[in-house]
Amino acid sequence: MTETPQHPQQTAAERELTRRRVVVAGGATVAAAGLAAGLGANAFAGDSTAARPLPKDSADPSGTPEACYLLTTETTEGPYYIDADKLRRDVTEDEEGIPLTLRLKVIDAETCRPVRNAAVDIWHCSALGIYSGYEDMGNGGGGGTPPTDAPTGPPPTGGPGGPGGHQEPTDDERYLRGTWRTDRHGFVTFRTVFPGWYRGRCVHIHVKVHVDGTWTDAGYEGGHTCHTGQLFFDEESVLASAEVEPYSTNTATRTTLDEDTIYPDNGAEGGLLHLKYDKRRIARGVHAHLTMGVAPEETHDSAE
Repeated sequence: MTETPQHPQQTAAERELTRRRVVVAGGATVAAAGLAAGLGANAFAGDSTAARPLPKDSADPSGTPEACYLLTTETTEGPYYIDADKLRRDVTEDEEGIPLTLRLKVIDAETCRPVRNAAVDIWHCSALGIYSGYEDMGNGGGGGTPPTDAPTGPPPTGGPGGPGGHQEPTDDERYLRGTWRTDRHGFVTFRTVFPGWYRGRCVHIHVKVHVDGTWTDAGYEGGHTCHTGQLFFDEESVLASAEVEPYSTNTATRTTLDEDTIYPDNGAEGGLLHLKYDKRRIARGVHAHLTMGVAPEETHDSAE
């Protein structure tokens, strides 16, 4: 657990703002390349926010320094979370879809230092909009199995215990879900597939970060959740994926990024992933990355 030093030159309000609203825009190597050939089109609203250098040991393993940006990252947990019970980096199982490599970095939002040995959960729907553990709820919780039976409405929202909150699993499937630890640089990498869509939501991945727990042979125990958020995909990449099977057979009404009610509409500051892929052959695979600032001493199980 990284200590959180105080900064006498800052007021308490400044420290609070810095701690709760920070993200790293990415390695300077990527920035210098201008997100060149192969990068998906991302709208980085808020990139003009003033930056400050990171400590030397917070740089990318290549030695490239990074910069911190203010942002809000907390979003709703959604109804389909299942507590970590699959410790793995490859969550694909036998699911069809465009290969996706997701690389996240977790930093302490006050110090910008990497958060080491944190447990990071990800979970998302299949190419056809179905969540493992909830197959009986069909595409997006509306009943029936896509693409023949369209859902009757958007999935419920909110956190556990609230209106439309957490739903109990309906089956024992656990594909496209997994938990793994951050390394000494704060990085964690997952192998999965590009998510599909379901009625009422844009394409997204859910994420949680747990700290102060213990890694055992049985899994990750104790601690608390310091971050609950969602990761988003730009419209260009989603449109490209929709041309590839099995995404092309998903007939559920698709909500765009701009139409989504959860996405905060502020680019990378709100969880919009940096993407790299061959725009002519997206089926070959997509690489996504983002650095998330968290407040390790705080608890954020879910944002209502």
